[in-house]
Amino acid sequence: MGFLRRRLVTAALTANAIRPLPGFRFGIPAFVAGWLSGELAPHLLALTAADTAAQLARGRRDPRALAVAGASAAGLAFLVAQARRAGDVAEDALAEALGPGYRDQLETQPTPADVAAGWRPLVNPFRLTRQARAGFVVERDIAYNDRGRRGRLDVYRPAGGVPDGGAPVLVQVHGGAWTVGSKERQALPLMRHLASRGWVCVAVNYRLAPRHPFPAQVIDVKQAIAWVKEHIGEHGGDPSYVAITGGSAGGHLCALAALTAGDRSWQPGFEDADTSVRCAVPHYGVYDFAGATGLRSVELMRDRFLGPQVLRTRFSEEPDVFEAASPILRIIADAPDFFVLHGTVDTMVGVDQAREFVRRLRDRSDHSVVYAELPGAQHAFDTFASIRSTQVVRAIDRYLHWHWNTWRAGLDHDDQVDDPQPRDD
Repeated sequence: MGFLRRRLVTAALTANAIRPLPGFRFGIPAFVAGWLSGELAPHLLALTAADTAAQLARGRRDPRALAVAGASAAGLAFLVAQARRAGDVAEDALAEALGPGYRDQLETQPTPADVAAGWRPLVNPFRLTRQARAGFVVERDIAYNDRGRRGRLDVYRPAGGVPDGGAPVLVQVHGGAWTVGSKERQALPLMRHLASRGWVCVAVNYRLAPRHPFPAQVIDVKQAIAWVKEHIGEHGGDPSYVAITGGSAGGHLCALAALTAGDRSWQPGFEDADTSVRCAVPHYGVYDFAGATGLRSVELMRDRFLGPQVLRTRFSEEPDVFEAASPILRIIADAPDFFVLHGTVDTMVGVDQAREFVRRLRDRSDHSVVYAELPGAQHAFDTFASIRSTQVVRAIDRYLHWHWNTWRAGLDHDDQVDDPQPRDD
């Protein structure tokens, strides 16, 4: 492939990352093309510069190719600048929702470097850090039910041990359109970071559709939470403090499990188990199965994918099944605290869905709701180490440590912001 063609391909990828192709039909190809281009923009920019410099050194000065290369470089620089804003956007969201004094509940005050982009992990974003050096160990394939490989979980814990009383626990639910995916492949930067910072993280598998239609997935997630409450103390975790997170389908299951604690219909055989969580951190989740938002993209996903592939029924025949599966319709006043994250150019799950979910949470919930809308972020922006994902991991770290420390201190959110007072309970 010649220089001009290489630069045209890069220009097309860059343009799609900045402004993806619109419409439900183009959602998946726009995501595939834009996701890697956006998160690997620094690498593409370096390759573009090196390729152009090599051409110039050889005396090849095709003005068309150089113009395309210059446009690509400008676009990639814009993407890098957008990604670098993620830390500030997330920090502003935390301060707005929790109050500027939320940092007072952290063990150490974050420095500007903690909010800014970290460049070191970008040298090889796909490198798997050795556990001993990273400060954590993993116990793999622990059974939480009798359903074989899909009923297993991994426990990430600090290599140096945990304090007396146990460490806070984070349950991670993988994505994959409810039909694919596994616990070993997602949210690794977050779990490794938190485990090295003293948390116990639990990554869970669950049964997959269409072989196992919904609600098999949320039943398994709830059973995993019940297992954590009963057994995590054996692995160094504090069963009285469990948070939950997940992306995409995992974001849906994370939010739904958090909002339906104690729903006996989704706890067969463990009806009386405690499946509550202290807070939820869904990423680019699906919050509306039923089309309650009135968004055309939601209705298309419902009728063309969720119905035939995930729930194995039609909305026209069983609307109550879709409604029960929609976190946006399950919000209650006693919902746990939420930290919702979504990208502005997500072509798989439109950002409008997250905005409406957050609006209804803030209207109906008595607890805190943080919302960070990340400029230029596609779906699955946190899969590997990038400028954006590194900053998001640090923001979630600050949020979870704030929440853990506030809970330990016996403070509720409203009092903590202005005038901390002990809770009566």
